[in-house]
Amino acid sequence: MFDDLAHKVPKFYGSVTVGERGQVAIPAEARRDQEIASACKLLAFASPDGKALIFVKAEYITEVIASASTLFSQVARALETDPEESPDGQE
Repeated sequence: MFDDLAHKVPKFYGSVTVGERGQVAIPAEARRDQEIASACKLLAFASPDGKALIFVKAEYITEVIASASTLFSQVARALETDPEESPDGQE
């Protein structure tokens, strides 16, 4: 039971302190696990409730947008199809 729950709980890497210039250091273990290199671009988002700050690799967002774009194109093509061409002849 608890094994199923364990993989759903976010991994805790430790705490960081915000410096005078608003900078934080990402813990080394987190950088290794998430493959974050010194030149890696991260995007910062607030959680819906505004109580958390979330960093996401820019390359991941690019992949999500590309996948969504492909899906939207497929949906658009499906909507453009003549209903009389459908196998059951329904609109």
